[in-house]
Amino acid sequence: MDALIYTVMSGAERSLREQQVRANNLANADTPGFRADKSFATAMRTPGYGYDARHMSELSANGISERAGPIRQTGRDLDVAVTGEGYFAVQNAGGEAYTRAGSIAIDAEGTLTVNGRALLGEGGPVVLPPHTAVQIGADGTVSVQAPGQAGMQPVDRLKLVKPEPGALVKNEAGLLVPRNPQAGALPMDETVQVKAGYLEGSNVSAVEEMVATMATSRDFEIQMKLYGAAERMAQAGDRLVRG
Repeated sequence: MDALIYTVMSGAERSLREQQVRANNLANADTPGFRADKSFATAMRTPGYGYDARHMSELSANGISERAGPIRQTGRDLDVAVTGEGYFAVQNAGGEAYTRAGSIAIDAEGTLTVNGRALLGEGGPVVLPPHTAVQIGADGTVSVQAPGQAGMQPVDRLKLVKPEPGALVKNEAGLLVPRNPQAGALPMDETVQVKAGYLEGSNVSAVEEMVATMATSRDFEIQMKLYGAAERMAQAGDRLVRG
């Protein structure tokens, strides 16, 4: 019975954590550039003498779904979507972070920002001079039309990166950062392409998340039934001992 309780309670905790992940994914099904979260668990033997029959589920490092989300046309010059693999680089308190969100804004100083964070270029945050128009090319080149001039002049190029699969995880702010902090900032990748006038939506599949939520709920119900069975077994054992 003791070994069964270890397994049941560990499994129930795992189910609750999975429900939280699924609920967060569903809440962000319409968030542009959102990457669906994934959670993983492995079996862990409880350490100690005579504990070979006691196993618990151990939550391992979480990951993200790297499949592309749907791209829709907006017609706005500062809406940019990454086509294929790759990420935008943005300024973060701890250095660099990465995102697929491409709804760009310009702050009072002329800095390009995404969700309030400076968008990085080849030499740091992209800052625009006085201009009347902005254009972003397929390779991430940012060009502006200066007041009184007819042509577009390049001023910087967006830093676009392509990490190895599984190399990024989410931090507390919901931004993507390297799984190994010691690896440092990712290098710029010349092969990443963007598409101006478009936005990428969330890659969350509402149908898949709902099905997974129902399956997780059934798992939790089974764990609770097993817990009740363990309690009844303990009571039966007590009665046998009392005679």
